[in-house]
Amino acid sequence: MKRSFIVFVLMAIILSSSAQQTQKPVLHGKNWMAVTGKPLAATAGAMTFQNGGNAVDAACAMLAATCTMWDVLSWGGETQALIYNPKTKKVIGINAMGVAPSGATAKFFKGKGYNFPPEYGALAATTPGTPGGLLYMLANYGKLSLEQVLAPAMEMAAGYPIEAQSANSMERNKELIKTWPYSKKVFLTHPGQKREAPEAGEIFVQKDLLQTLTKMVEVERTALKNGKSRSEAIMAAYDRFYKGDIAEEIVRGNKEQGGLFTMEDLANWKPIEEEPLSVNYKGIDVYKLKQWTQGPVLLQGLNILENFDLKSMGYNSAKYIHTVYQAMNLSFADRDFYYGDPYFAPAEPIRGLLSKDYAKQRAGLILDAKNNSNIGPGNPYPFEGRKNPYLKLLKQRGYELDSTKRNFEPSHDIRNSSSAVDYQDRLWKGTTSVEAADKEGWVVSITPSGGWMPACIAGNTGVGMSQRMQSFVLDANLNPFNVVEPGKRPRVTLTPSMALKDGKPFLSFAVQGGDTQDQNLLQFFLNVVEFGMNVQQAAEAANFNSNQLWLSLGGSKIDDRKPKPGQILLNTTTSESVKEDLKKRGYDLSFEERTSGPINAIFFDWAHGSFWGGSSNHGEDYGIGW
Repeated sequence: MKRSFIVFVLMAIILSSSAQQTQKPVLHGKNWMAVTGKPLAATAGAMTFQNGGNAVDAACAMLAATCTMWDVLSWGGETQALIYNPKTKKVIGINAMGVAPSGATAKFFKGKGYNFPPEYGALAATTPGTPGGLLYMLANYGKLSLEQVLAPAMEMAAGYPIEAQSANSMERNKELIKTWPYSKKVFLTHPGQKREAPEAGEIFVQKDLLQTLTKMVEVERTALKNGKSRSEAIMAAYDRFYKGDIAEEIVRGNKEQGGLFTMEDLANWKPIEEEPLSVNYKGIDVYKLKQWTQGPVLLQGLNILENFDLKSMGYNSAKYIHTVYQAMNLSFADRDFYYGDPYFAPAEPIRGLLSKDYAKQRAGLILDAKNNSNIGPGNPYPFEGRKNPYLKLLKQRGYELDSTKRNFEPSHDIRNSSSAVDYQDRLWKGTTSVEAADKEGWVVSITPSGGWMPACIAGNTGVGMSQRMQSFVLDANLNPFNVVEPGKRPRVTLTPSMALKDGKPFLSFAVQGGDTQDQNLLQFFLNVVEFGMNVQQAAEAANFNSNQLWLSLGGSKIDDRKPKPGQILLNTTTSESVKEDLKKRGYDLSFEERTSGPINAIFFDWAHGSFWGGSSNHGEDYGIGW
């Protein structure tokens, strides 16, 4: 016991030290910072900054480059962003999530034998959101032209040396890719050979995508020649994509492959600028997008954890892991039942969910001795002065909102052998992150996604379609706020983050990884705020992940998505004493060498007037500062 205590104390000292060694160096800059999921994409951001752009321009250039590189996303996916505007000193949200197309109803999918909309193909696609989000951000908050911002992506579409990760993903998924004629044409550059996908380092050319991007730039040029303003010219490119010949080919290609898109679906969709949600944690204002994302999970988690002395527990001690795990499970249980598109009825009880008093009530459910495998959704309605209309439904599902009684425990199959596989599948299931900041004060955090491999390309556009329809439910018993309807946004996992302290930017951070995103971001934030880690240390530090939640992605059957209570992913460096303690608390342990998640972040050092960039050591994430 004494030896374990000494080891724990030494670990706490090491992890709180500013001298802690990291596998990648901290990035420093005083003029700008650009961080994203691929080295070439970070270079695109740097080029844009050097060309006179601000952080919005650079973020859009990195977004365009990552889509062109198939960095587990594509041009037909979705974009969600937080932007700090130094002129207004406000954080704004950009909702560029596509919507369910015409005909996409629960009855339609149930008629095809689905429990959830499909994972792949044209029927998995929401309308494209990324082009509209990029164009909207650029037109309203950037400085450069679309032609300048798309230049790196267009050069890459003309041919760039593809990296192994994307190339190998094409090869692994080639059998499914062959079922889609336009994907086959783009991805399988060596048909009939043993390896049909490109080799790492091969010059990968995307003629159709280059033509699509060229059409957008051409219409901008014409508009500028005709006396239109910079913003108007960019939005002319928007109209060509969503209402013109590009839209026509997207719709044709989608329908040919069994999809439901109509011209009206694309023309009627628009990005939304919205006020983000926020909570204050120990003097720091933390911002997330609304409940059409899972972002409020992090805010709920912080509210719950504010009721505990986390620092005294010690970084990744058994008690700390247990407490944070429980807080995450409580928040995700609410996500799984109460989150959905706020622009559709019924109205989610978001004020109640983010109430400090509600969080205190939820914190009281955390049992010190063991994992509570019976956690279910709470009742936030009284905390916003409303009566819960779903009490009968919750009781029918077996949930008990009286904390003195047992909640419903879903049937599941817990297997150690599958836990790491489940985690890795979710971790790499699409998405990247984009972080940018400049000396003028602009800050951008984006978590774009959709159109990951194996991607179904929409006709001769080179645009890979989203697979985000699978995040809807078909049964109101699972979540009455997230049932698929035409024009509705699915509740997604995508979740950029920003924090302000004393009214000034403090942290900008994001991560990929499906349902693990806000788990890893919560721990990253606590690593910085509670344990004094710098941004790179916090990005690399070992996290843990819970599978005690309904999966948002993967599998079209109920059994594919069910929670696995007590299942936890830990880092292989976890001490034996912590492992034994967690086992006694009822946890089912699995392990990975890297559990940080691919976190990218920027810390704002106001004392020295500089930026600190953190770029994960988990994958190919990369940053450049100046």
